[in-house]
Amino acid sequence: MAGPGAAPPRLALALAALAALAAVKYYRDAEAARQQELALKSLGSEGLFLFSSLDTNNDLYLSPEEFKPIAEKLTGVAPISEFEEEETSDTSGETLSIVAKFQPLVMETMTKSKDGFLGISHVALSGLRNWTAPAAPMSMLLARQFKAFLPPKNKLDLGDPWWIIPSELNIFTGYLSNNRFYPPPPKGKEIIIHRLLSMFHPRPFVKTRFAPQGAVACIQAISTFYYTIAFRIHAEFQLNEPPHFPFWFSPAQFTGYIILSKDSSHVREFKLFVPNSRSLNVDMEWLYGASESSNMEVDIGYLPQMELESTGPSIPSVIHDENGNVIDSRDPSGEPIHFVFEEITWQQEIPWEEAAQKLEVAMYPFKKVSYLPFTQAFERAKAEKKLVHSILLWGALDDQSC
Repeated sequence: MAGPGAAPPRLALALAALAALAAVKYYRDAEAARQQELALKSLGSEGLFLFSSLDTNNDLYLSPEEFKPIAEKLTGVAPISEFEEEETSDTSGETLSIVAKFQPLVMETMTKSKDGFLGISHVALSGLRNWTAPAAPMSMLLARQFKAFLPPKNKLDLGDPWWIIPSELNIFTGYLSNNRFYPPPPKGKEIIIHRLLSMFHPRPFVKTRFAPQGAVACIQAISTFYYTIAFRIHAEFQLNEPPHFPFWFSPAQFTGYIILSKDSSHVREFKLFVPNSRSLNVDMEWLYGASESSNMEVDIGYLPQMELESTGPSIPSVIHDENGNVIDSRDPSGEPIHFVFEEITWQQEIPWEEAAQKLEVAMYPFKKVSYLPFTQAFERAKAEKKLVHSILLWGALDDQSC
């Protein structure tokens, strides 16, 4: 029997368990610090920086999945993912031809240009300066690959947004690492977005480091057999490779629309672009050292053109006659067969501006409230007999302060 001054058995056990947990944590932290120190001695700061950019789970070991970017870089061969393999296995469907149009960033619009990029090495900006044309000026894609843009069954109302790529960031996760060079392998619906953005540059990240992250869409128009889907994508690019330090290029947004049959067998039109109506539309960040905590330089600039557009409707890759026999894609004179497509009669539709505003609110919930210029705010307040809440900002609230 315990004496009057002894702690109750349960409390003693709890204290012992806490002490054991603290000891385990101390040991693990000490071991992690020791391993980090050994890695630094073996690789040096720049080598460890590169290793850490691949070691996504920070366990100081590279799994085959983590090593994949290096393997692809050395061999020049990228394995096809299971989802993409499934999508491309049926090559008898229709194909869509897409062209990329790109005008490089106007360097003079960067704030650092005002002092002649004083103190900024040419190496840091090499990836930006060398990016003068799209990586793939034209690409052929299967129409069915665009089924990722189709709405879920519970989102069939005009202007009702859904997430193609949902955000994985929240107040607990914080933001993603700056210390990365190669995008993680895209999965599921990310694949078509990654494929499209790869036409601009070989290293697109379909999930941005910071919120708002992801891709959102809504129905703009409905016909018997077709949808017009408006979409908005937040993605960014890594312009540098080792031994240089990371350089992040983050357009304000990618937006656009697709006219797609409800069974995804046919694409009538597709367009994706970075809006260029503002004086600044790209955020740029680059590191100056070999660690996550290294100094980071930040700037903004103007990108005149970055867009993808279909050259016409998707067309059959294999043509059959009325008996099911494969026929030549050219007529007897050798000219390509011209397809005639029926005109689409839209039964319901909303203006593009309304659809874009719905997507904007989905990305930025604070925009459920109207933010007006100073003079317009007072006119609205007077008309609605409401008070004015004034906010002074340096820059914009949305789109990377662009």
